[in-house]
Amino acid sequence: MGSLRAPRRTPTKPARRLSLALRGCVSIFAQAKARRGTFLAPLLLLLGVGGAQAEPPLKLPQIDLIRVQKAARTMELWSDGRRVHVIPHIQLGDEPTGPKRFEGDERTPEGRYEIDWGNPKSAYHLSLHISYPNAQDRAYAEARGRSAGGMIMIHGQPNALPVGRVPGDWTDGCIAVANAEIEALYESVPDGTPIEINP
Repeated sequence: MGSLRAPRRTPTKPARRLSLALRGCVSIFAQAKARRGTFLAPLLLLLGVGGAQAEPPLKLPQIDLIRVQKAARTMELWSDGRRVHVIPHIQLGDEPTGPKRFEGDERTPEGRYEIDWGNPKSAYHLSLHISYPNAQDRAYAEARGRSAGGMIMIHGQPNALPVGRVPGDWTDGCIAVANAEIEALYESVPDGTPIEINP
């Protein structure tokens, strides 16, 4: 099955790759890093990440469907019609209830999209881009004089965090998982894989 995997696409323009670090999914950790870590080090100690063990590697078959259950905070991974793995404790936007409608609403989208490219130089370990907004999302926002936003990703934890996880829902609308989980997803989810995000 590995030979069937489509090559991972990345944004074609360097400026677009750089934009991942500058907009979308901005967390309190990225902001803290901008303050040269004066706030970050004590917070990491408070979170108890100093003595944590490295996460074991997760091996997955090629995934052909991702199904997210927002309320349950789970991500189901499907292959050849079988659910092969469930990632628990996914983390959503700061406003986790309801579909994303506008730029800056900090909500995670709901609906059917696809994974259309990946970023190996993400500010959040690794990331996979979700194809939000679609035409309906754009039309809804434009009819109200707003932008639908974008740059919604599945990604790992902030690069400023040496080990462990940020607690709770903390993204600006992305879906965060553990670093070991995004590593497995990055290897097993080809571009074009559908993702269903349910309330």
